[in-house]
Amino acid sequence: MKIISSYLSKTQESSSLALFRLGFGFLMTFSIVRFWLKGWIKTMYIDPSFHFTFYGFEWVKPVGEYTYILFFICGLSAFLVAIGYKYYIAIITFFLSFTYIELMDKTTYLNHYYFVSILSFLMIFLPCNSSYSIDSFIKKKSFKYSPKWCVDSIKTLLFIVYFYSGLAKINRDWLFEAQPLKIWLATGSYDLPIIGSTLMQQEWFHYFMSWGGMFYDLLIPFILLYKPTRIIGFSLVVFFHVFTAVLFPIGMFPYIMIISTIIFFSSNTHEKILKFILKPFKNTIKKTIEIDNIKIKKNKFAISLISLFFVVQFLFPFRYAIYPGELFWNEEGYRFSWRVMLMEKRGYTTFKVVDNSNGNSFFVRNDEFLTEFQERQMSFQPDFILEYAHFLGDHYNNKGLNDIEIYAESYVALNGRINKRFVNPKIDLLKEKRGFNSKHWIIDLNEEINYL
Repeated sequence: MKIISSYLSKTQESSSLALFRLGFGFLMTFSIVRFWLKGWIKTMYIDPSFHFTFYGFEWVKPVGEYTYILFFICGLSAFLVAIGYKYYIAIITFFLSFTYIELMDKTTYLNHYYFVSILSFLMIFLPCNSSYSIDSFIKKKSFKYSPKWCVDSIKTLLFIVYFYSGLAKINRDWLFEAQPLKIWLATGSYDLPIIGSTLMQQEWFHYFMSWGGMFYDLLIPFILLYKPTRIIGFSLVVFFHVFTAVLFPIGMFPYIMIISTIIFFSSNTHEKILKFILKPFKNTIKKTIEIDNIKIKKNKFAISLISLFFVVQFLFPFRYAIYPGELFWNEEGYRFSWRVMLMEKRGYTTFKVVDNSNGNSFFVRNDEFLTEFQERQMSFQPDFILEYAHFLGDHYNNKGLNDIEIYAESYVALNGRINKRFVNPKIDLLKEKRGFNSKHWIIDLNEEINYL
């Protein structure tokens, strides 16, 4: 307890939190504006008549044209976080609005969206506005120091993301088959000199990328933590993420990770970067009184909550171990576990509706209810298939068909394998309940891919 108490009393220059706040806020602002300008608010949230939901959050729905207001609030709060104005109100608003947006349709789930949500939740408890902020300017005082654990908590979250991503790559397909990189690199159209036409087609390069990606994720947090190798580590971060951004359409994730990993540098480095960036405002900054010797209050509630937060983050990715069958096939416990770009999964799923009142049956045209993107995602993800089957049941019940059964004809191909029947065609999906129970109606792959 003395060691813990001593650690919680340690301080660090607040410039580290200030720079992180600035980078995170402006990057999120740009991300929201980019999403808006690309027209994705309309195509992903307003146009679809049906939305896939996360279990327990079925009440989270798009709000029609008001969805634009929700995105505006999210973007504005991100900007206010960046400049540090009404910081705590802004970061709470950003966390709630961003998370609500990501819960509106499970089809849009990405690992980095989840990362942004939990990171913004963590930032609610960090004094990121204690210096270099509008709040400190208004109060005419800034704090030179902040608790060291605040900066370390961000580093810890980044450590989890990287290290767990590396652990997830220790599987047969990734290491011994170079899948799915072999599919993506060999079939992708990369307009890159020499590399695109020759190197991307070489099998040895596919294995080099697979093994290199695993070692990179496993080792990079340690390389960044160790001061003598930090510059090399950050150079690797920039190269790796820029290279993946060129090769794969993964949105803002590479830039989020590049900006975030700057937190591993020293406070002196952060101070120099801030002074360079904010040089036009140096006279304004000088007007605030910098308080050096402050007694850091130990917020027991915040520390306890953050400790619980990290216990969940360390354990939650391993929940798949309680489910039988192959993780990559069943996907039970796959999300929210930092399994980034590990699968190339394609499926074809149709639904047969049987009317028990007259013995008639018919097949559903999925494009009457789903967008092309939604149908593609539904075709190989078990929880999507079950939720959609229940939606169809409610739809046809409302049409007067009150005694029906729904069966799925589903075939899925995983990481270059020949497609295989995915759902037991004799199971009436309307009798299967949504939830966290194992989905016995999925036909086993009968093959082990995941090692950890």
